[in-house]
Order: sequence, then structure tokens, then C-alpha cells
Amino acid sequence: MDHPAWIAIAVFVGLNFAAATSGSLFKPGVWYAGLNKPSWTPPNLAFPIVWGLLFAINAWAGWLVWETVGTGSPLAFALYVVSLMLNAGWSFLFFGRRRMDLALVDVALLWLSLVAIIAVFWTLRPFAALLLIPYLTWVTIASVLNLRMLQLNPDARRASQA
Repeated sequence: MDHPAWIAIAVFVGLNFAAATSGSLFKPGVWYAGLNKPSWTPPNLAFPIVWGLLFAINAWAGWLVWETVGTGSPLAFALYVVSLMLNAGWSFLFFGRRRMDLALVDVALLWLSLVAIIAVFWTLRPFAALLLIPYLTWVTIASVLNLRMLQLNPDARRASQA
């Protein structure tokens, strides 16, 4: 592998690591533990494992597209960066600000951005698009979980602002 390829890999891994850092900065804590949750909520241990794998796969998918088109698809990479910003923003909103309502809007936008990325990646490198299906699936689960937790905890927002 040549030198520019390693640089590109480092950039994609670094971008995903930066987004993942939000999850470690804004942890669930006591507030989250006290919330009512659906019975199907994954165990807390599942989240860092799944997200770690998804961020690694996301970096791989981004690099595959870069390897195919270089800088020839600004839309693909703009969507990619926006999705990472939305992903990082969710942890800040949900755990940092305790705003499940705003986090729900954020995760809905993340879901839409992933659909757009998959569509664009499909035209450039179909395998990269397929790699993102587990990410979209997990964000779908996270979206429904966010919605259910908001419904099960109608007073959580007011209590967190007190």
C-alpha cells in the first residue's frame, strides 16, 4: 500500500474515532440508569462493542469510496462528515444535555444521512454501501429506542432542567 493510501486510511479512522469520542465524553451515568427503558433495551456493554465495530466498518467504507473516486465526489464525503457530526451530537444531546427530544431529531437526521450516503456510495462502490447496512440497522434500533424512552419518561426533560 502506498503512502497516500495510508494517509487516507488514517484520516477515515481518525474521523470515526473523533465521532466515537463523543460517546466516551458523555456517558450514560446515574440519570440514564434511572430512566424507564423498554424491555428490549440492549445491555449497556453492547453499546461500546457495537459502536466500535460500526465505526471501524464506517471508516473502511469511506476509505473504499475514497480509493475509488479520490476527491471526485464531494457530495459523498460531505454526507459522510455530516453523518459523523450527527452521530457525535446525539451523545451530547442525549447524555450530555439530557434532551431526549432533541436527540430524537438528531438521530432521525442521522438515519436520513445514512440512507443518502448508502445511495451515493452505491453509485460509486456498491460494496462500501453494503458495508453501511449494519450501521443503518443499528441507528434504526437506536432511533426507536430513543423514541420509546422519550415516551416512557415524559418528565425526564423537565427534571433534567431543574
